[in-house]
Amino acid sequence: MTNPDPSPRAAQQHRRRIERVVDHIGGHLDEDLDLERLAAVACFSPCHFHRIYRAAMGETVTETVRRRRLHRAAAELAEGLLPIARVARRAGYSGVAAFTRAFSGAYGTPPAAYRARGRLDGPAPPAPTGAAAVTDVAIRTIAPVRVAAIAHAGDYQEIGHAFEKLQAWAGSSGLVGPGTRFFAIFHDDPGSVPKAEQRAEACLTVPEGTVLPDGIRMIEIAGGRHTVLRHVGPYAELERTYRRLYRDWLPGSGEEPADHPCIEEYLNDCRTLPPAEWLTDVMMPLA
Repeated sequence: MTNPDPSPRAAQQHRRRIERVVDHIGGHLDEDLDLERLAAVACFSPCHFHRIYRAAMGETVTETVRRRRLHRAAAELAEGLLPIARVARRAGYSGVAAFTRAFSGAYGTPPAAYRARGRLDGPAPPAPTGAAAVTDVAIRTIAPVRVAAIAHAGDYQEIGHAFEKLQAWAGSSGLVGPGTRFFAIFHDDPGSVPKAEQRAEACLTVPEGTVLPDGIRMIEIAGGRHTVLRHVGPYAELERTYRRLYRDWLPGSGEEPADHPCIEEYLNDCRTLPPAEWLTDVMMPLA
């Protein structure tokens, strides 16, 4: 005899308990985040918590913690403000050697080499200017897309937290499948708006008629003409792609940006692929 499917009320309770874990991870990345501690946050036994979390999120909680810590480390290395030993401690490693092995395994290069490859806050490398300097920009007419969205306030590098809350709901509700598309909408220029004041939305497509819980709303990503420039690699390096688009391509393109925010579409799964293989389409709306 099989067990009946969980009731909507039970599924909602599970989602809220997983969301508590997502929030706890986001607020305590510098602390001990072992399985038993996080299971207690969710009020599940460790055995059941492991299965329920993986079913909802598509990865184990240990993988979530590791991925989020290494993403933050990559962003900190790119910014170039913290010593590598401090970045290593914030990523949960007691020494630089252990951190170097973990970071190299995930990002394909040691932390020091990753930083030396080009700090985001340093001077831009010499590059030809004008549209001819960037030949991989496409101009496409994008159809409007209806998406479920959750707001993110603060550092754009931390929008992964909003995506995980979205995943906790959608994954627990059986709404994530091969055809699901993931987007982010960025409303502010990170070069002129302080990190604490930056506004964005994490989004994913859901079937028509989906009932949304509190904190998630249905919005439409505007269609129309957009430039599209594909970024290959870690999300921490996306600012370089924006620089290529705005600095190298736009001035000589004859195009004007529309008064709508930039959009990113994430084309493959950061949970199952190494950062060097992550694909992101950066889309600028055109007037």
